[in-house]
Amino acid sequence: MKSFSEIYLLNLHGSALLGETAPDGGKDENVFDIRQGVAIALFVRSPSRLPKTSKVYYADLWGLRDGKYRYLLENDVSTTNWQTLEPVSPYFFFVPKDLSLLREYNMGWKVTEIFRKHGAGCESRKDKLWVAFDRDELLERLRYFSSPNVSEEDINQRLRVYSTEYWGISEAKRIVRSTCMEDYVKQFNYRPFDERFIYYNPQVIPRGSHAYPTMRHMLEENLALLACRQQAKVGFRHIFCSNVLTERCAVSLRTRELTSVFPLYLYTTPEDTEGTLFATEEVTREPNLSPQFIAAVKEKLDLDFVPDGKGDLQTCAEPAEATCFGPEDILHYAYAVFYSPTYRQRYAEFLKIDFPRLPLTSDRELFKALAEKGEELVALHLMESPKLNQLITGFPVSGSNEVGTVRYTEPRHKEETSEVSKDLGGLTPGRVYINKTQYFEGIEPAVWAFQIGGYQVLHKWLKDRQGRRLSFDDLFHYQKIVVALKETIRLMEEIDELIPAWPIE
Repeated sequence: MKSFSEIYLLNLHGSALLGETAPDGGKDENVFDIRQGVAIALFVRSPSRLPKTSKVYYADLWGLRDGKYRYLLENDVSTTNWQTLEPVSPYFFFVPKDLSLLREYNMGWKVTEIFRKHGAGCESRKDKLWVAFDRDELLERLRYFSSPNVSEEDINQRLRVYSTEYWGISEAKRIVRSTCMEDYVKQFNYRPFDERFIYYNPQVIPRGSHAYPTMRHMLEENLALLACRQQAKVGFRHIFCSNVLTERCAVSLRTRELTSVFPLYLYTTPEDTEGTLFATEEVTREPNLSPQFIAAVKEKLDLDFVPDGKGDLQTCAEPAEATCFGPEDILHYAYAVFYSPTYRQRYAEFLKIDFPRLPLTSDRELFKALAEKGEELVALHLMESPKLNQLITGFPVSGSNEVGTVRYTEPRHKEETSEVSKDLGGLTPGRVYINKTQYFEGIEPAVWAFQIGGYQVLHKWLKDRQGRRLSFDDLFHYQKIVVALKETIRLMEEIDELIPAWPIE
């Protein structure tokens, strides 16, 4: 904008990546045989009268490919209906945006301002070797891999793992063999509600050392907020939590939606280094919250801060009697706000392009109520809530339990009803088939469709287990996920009901 006098942007759309459709609901096609959307940009420079910043003009062209070709052939700059844009700091959007709420949104605290340290989740790049569904399966694989009697060719064939320019099998075998394998096998938050196990030794995991400065704090008792810096398209669902090591695609597989981990606590040792695992007996912990943010909350709530756990805000009968709040109160409050449907819709354009911002309230009653809802959500998402044992689904047909093609059938009326369908008022309950004959029943469409980040949770969990036989624990766990998602939908509605008006005050 400082280099040109005028900028003309003709957006030809056609992005298959965004799943674009024309404003009238019709089909929108790309002008080329590619998935990425296309635009024409004309940059005009007039050195004799160069302004401080250029004028920016924008226009859309939607529809079928032939129609776009025809328009481009018959029109030029002078016959195009341009819209004048006024890009402003810090984003300088080159597309039309409703920025009326930007100032309001920017009053909140960005999560990178709330937490002192954060980083990407860990990436093994060789999940077939380092990651497994259960501990015994992983240990058996590691023993095979590290055995001096197993050749590199055997490993190639059985594990589909190969040496690269930056990582060699022989050296990795030596390192694994020289360690106590059990000490490095850790729980691993792989996908939403999908906890697995990882051999977490940064010496052998490619890129393991990059994530270690953050991940090392998750090797102790901790809690973390998971978020993404950007979204591929409008629709903010990219918040989750973890209390163990976390994969960098835990919230989404899309490149721009990689998972950032914000630990609630930082662990240190007397001689703190980032290259070795902690000696547990020497570890101390402190809140991973910036002093500026703590000061802002103290001022807002007129309360003191305790550096560990929760304050007395939630235990006092009257919030006016409270004296303090703690780190976990903050995380729970933030979790509730980020799960508010109104928050997600109201600030959708801004949530798409950067880490979310947290509005603060000076109303202790509201802070307490939201923190309680957030705590419920966190317990559900960590699979720790006692409500998860109250199953609302069934798995009525016996068989192999092997996951094949996964499909969902919506509820429908039926004369002969099962016990589950009687509870639904005569509807045949929605079913999730794991193969041709076996299914989970009692799953409502909204629960089946519910997404966290880039994943449709109930479909993704089963899809990742295609070809595997589900154990009794697997069947129980899946039905607990259904409860967790239904409860999440309920809590999201209740969170919105608690917030009297926007912006939060």
